[in-house]
Amino acid sequence: MPESAQDSAHDGRRIPSRPTRRTTLRTAGAAASAALLLPLVSATPAAHADQRRGGDGPDAGGGALQRAFAAAAAEYGVPLSVLLGVSYLQSRWDGHGGAPSVTGGYGPMHLTDAHTALLAAPHHSQGTEDARGDLARPLSVPKASVPQPRQLPARLRTLGRAAELTGLSAEALRGDESANVRGGAALLAAAQKRLGLPPSGDPADWYAAVAAYSGADDAAAAAFFADEVYGVIRGGAARTTADGERVSLGAAPDVAPDTRQLRTLGLPSPARDPRVEAPKDVSCEWIPAPYEEFGDGDYGNHDLGDRPSSQSVDYIVIHDTEGPWDTTIKLVQDPTYVSWQYTLRSSDGHIAQHVPLKDVAWHAGNWYVNAKSIGLEHEGFLTAPDAWYTEAMYRSSARLVRYLAKRFDIPLDRQHILGHDNVPGTTTSTIAGMHTDPGPYWDWAHYFTLLGAPFRSTAGSSGGLVTIRPDYATNRPVYTDCETAGQPCAPHGSSAVRLHTAPSADAPLVKDVGLRPDGSDSTTGVNDTGARATTGQQFAVAGHEGDWTAIWYLGQRAWFQNPKRRPTAVSAKGLVVTPKAGAKEVPVYGRAYPEQEAYPEGVPVQAVSPLPYKLLAGQSYPLGLRTRGEYLWATTFDPAGHKVVRGQDVYYQIQFGHRVAFVRAADVTVRGSGK
Repeated sequence: MPESAQDSAHDGRRIPSRPTRRTTLRTAGAAASAALLLPLVSATPAAHADQRRGGDGPDAGGGALQRAFAAAAAEYGVPLSVLLGVSYLQSRWDGHGGAPSVTGGYGPMHLTDAHTALLAAPHHSQGTEDARGDLARPLSVPKASVPQPRQLPARLRTLGRAAELTGLSAEALRGDESANVRGGAALLAAAQKRLGLPPSGDPADWYAAVAAYSGADDAAAAAFFADEVYGVIRGGAARTTADGERVSLGAAPDVAPDTRQLRTLGLPSPARDPRVEAPKDVSCEWIPAPYEEFGDGDYGNHDLGDRPSSQSVDYIVIHDTEGPWDTTIKLVQDPTYVSWQYTLRSSDGHIAQHVPLKDVAWHAGNWYVNAKSIGLEHEGFLTAPDAWYTEAMYRSSARLVRYLAKRFDIPLDRQHILGHDNVPGTTTSTIAGMHTDPGPYWDWAHYFTLLGAPFRSTAGSSGGLVTIRPDYATNRPVYTDCETAGQPCAPHGSSAVRLHTAPSADAPLVKDVGLRPDGSDSTTGVNDTGARATTGQQFAVAGHEGDWTAIWYLGQRAWFQNPKRRPTAVSAKGLVVTPKAGAKEVPVYGRAYPEQEAYPEGVPVQAVSPLPYKLLAGQSYPLGLRTRGEYLWATTFDPAGHKVVRGQDVYYQIQFGHRVAFVRAADVTVRGSGK
């Protein structure tokens, strides 16, 4: 069933919401405004009888996993609500079949053993993408090294400590959910003892131990994690895990933890740097990216700007680091490397800001998008061998994105909140090298529920559009190439559906002539986006046959399974673009650059170069936003030489394939999607 029916929880710290003021073209319709009124997590479950103690009594029943939590809590003297709350903030109680998270954490308690999951290199060092994406400058593909396992911090090595405390093998702690829960309970009990705090059956007495479980290295980050856990305890939660286990935590609204215990951790408590731009209810520090010259007229690792006065901020781009936090932080402080505005830590949701929001970071591989976006790097490794992200990081990221969207009037939809894998190549030659994070394992449905903008049906079957929305837990297409080329990845929930040339699972996958100019087929590779549509993306309907729905995709009809008994998309309506009458085809672009006449003297004209795709007569694509051609000329260290070039040509951004694209308004007609 859809996640909204599977997962319910309440967080008393709601994010205030309001309708966007931006004048924009949307396909979501009136339902989008209503969606913004939701709290950070979806709903409050029915309260259990024993609320004073966090529902410790009634929640002890249930299925095998619920009983495992109860048994571990009793064995180690940890209040059940505390154990359940910590686990929810790590994994939402999922065991993931013993496969590690994107930061090497295992099981419901996210016991970390990161050296078994580290990839060979952080993601901005992979492939041929130049994160700047500005063809006015020489190609720059950064190189970087990765730390050895012995260099990993203690927060990425908690499984070994759990093994010492329980006597259980590392293999059992990784692969057996009951053992894993015991390991987490042992860590909490050991922290309580180490901090000199007495055993207690009252959840309010465990604040410091919960904060310590995060592995945070400063008081603000530890407090954020603990506060989120106690928010879950107060509001309660209930969900069915990916393995079909029903787990519940009764609401305990009166639990008031002793936050003074935080001092027992002895963590530094620096005042928030005034340069930090983040909501007050997240933990965020300032770790600046350098702005330095380093010879031969080159400099790094970002550009100074004056946004939004100089240029509007239209996008937030979601990345994953494909490397550990410590390595990522070192890299962003290298002037010869690239940059992004924020990094988010997996274990506790802690944030570091690196580039002021007025400035332009080099992160998306597309200079037009860089100039008009904010980049968020989430600690994680895209293909390590199963991939899931912690609830703490999802929540912290959602709070940050809501703050940014409000500040810059960015609509909360998938035409403006992009994955790096949705950013288009600038020209034909750059398409194949574009990065593919955060990949098919990022849970877009859950993320947008946390944002307060869940994906819902906005029309009947004649609306003309569909919003991709498979059930993440049960949608498990087979991917390959996670660990070994050609070999299947571990089965796991996915946000993506696969696209075929005909309404049959045996039909070939649709082709992407940009990725494969030789016309070869798309593959099931985890990094192959050529035949993939992802949760939240909207497409124009091109037909129905049995349990299959066709959409217009990369200039062709593409089919995906969408059975009524278990739908993978919901109906929607909005505006679409189609070639003007008499036009057989329309060019498609990866950036919205001005016409030649708009460039002043001294600023080289940037080619308006079409991509190798065509929007053909009879096809239609959802309209995301309208913009005039714009180009930021910024190739000098001294920002006095920078110039924003604005043209008269109008572009429409469309959902053309897995990545967005642009068409000239002069080439297309805009109409409603419905019949």
